[in-house]
Amino acid sequence: MSTRKIAAWHAAGLIDADTRDAILAYETAHARPLALWAVFGIGALAIGLGIVSVIAANWEDIPGQLRLGVHLALIAAGLAVLFLREEQFAADSPWAVEALVFVTAALGLTFFGHLGQVYQTSSPLWKPLAAWLALFVPLLLLTGRSWPSALAVLGGAVWCAWDYAAALTGYGAPDPSLSLLVWTAFLTALPVAFAPIAAALRARSLRPDFWRRLEQIALAYGVAGASLATAFAASGAFGEERLATEWASMATSGAVALAAGLATIALRPGISGRMSGAIMAGAGLIPPLAYLADGFTMPAALLFMALWAGIAAAALAAHWRGVFQLAVAAIALRLIILSFELASDLLLSGFGLILSGLLILGVAWVAVRVSKAFAPPADDAEDAA
Repeated sequence: MSTRKIAAWHAAGLIDADTRDAILAYETAHARPLALWAVFGIGALAIGLGIVSVIAANWEDIPGQLRLGVHLALIAAGLAVLFLREEQFAADSPWAVEALVFVTAALGLTFFGHLGQVYQTSSPLWKPLAAWLALFVPLLLLTGRSWPSALAVLGGAVWCAWDYAAALTGYGAPDPSLSLLVWTAFLTALPVAFAPIAAALRARSLRPDFWRRLEQIALAYGVAGASLATAFAASGAFGEERLATEWASMATSGAVALAAGLATIALRPGISGRMSGAIMAGAGLIPPLAYLADGFTMPAALLFMALWAGIAAAALAAHWRGVFQLAVAAIALRLIILSFELASDLLLSGFGLILSGLLILGVAWVAVRVSKAFAPPADDAEDAA
């Protein structure tokens, strides 16, 4: 903390002399030599880049089995350190454990690509991703402590599910069957199930931050999918000839999200858990309704705004300031886009551009006023989403 700022606080009467001296003494005792750390970091980066450059220049001359052996040895070393010294590292610095977990999991993921490169094999991407999920997600779930590990878990699950779904449907081949569409919709929606799992474990774990982040990311995935469905509907991007088939797939994905929301409410019954579950359940109701609104700009936009209005109401109830402001911004942005969709012809004239500019400014002004007037206080913010 700047000593000049502390002196300014004292001069303004915000703190007394004893408090000023205590703060200065504490800051002096806990000062971090950032310049020295920066020098060490630059030196370590230079060494690392040099090692990578040497290996890259001689990559083809290094036997493949040797490279794989070194790769496996690095993974084994990371696992050994985690299982033998995790508690000690966590006591000293939880971020050290998080970094080691993330690097070990990343080494595990890249090992499958390395293996294919050495033995000149290929397979659909979902297969190595599924193997990585089976082998390394338990490690992330057992030792992860913050958002990098949570993002790796959910990101890997989403990536694997979508690539598998694309492979099953022939990467866009026409006319998949009803059962195949329903199955792929179920798989791509399944990652939202991490939300109730995390909701159940966060109060029972010594790593609540990890489970909180995992629940938040799963919730964001569900809301993003519902929002994207309304965008597809507004642009008429859904199919027109297989209404019953494609609606069944949308209903399936919505049912998974709805079930995840209800399970979250049951497993975390506090106000925060109820609101998280309500948002997820609301996101589950949107996809089948969005499909029925395909090609109709106004109904699709109203579905989007209804979803985010519900999120804003949940944020008010749970005192999530940031989520409330995000919801207000999303609704304001959709109103602006809707105005362009409904009056696209006006944009070709100067008068229309002036009206559009005034509308954008008006919506932004209203959004800012609403956000300031109704957002929960900053000190009440996010227990969890």
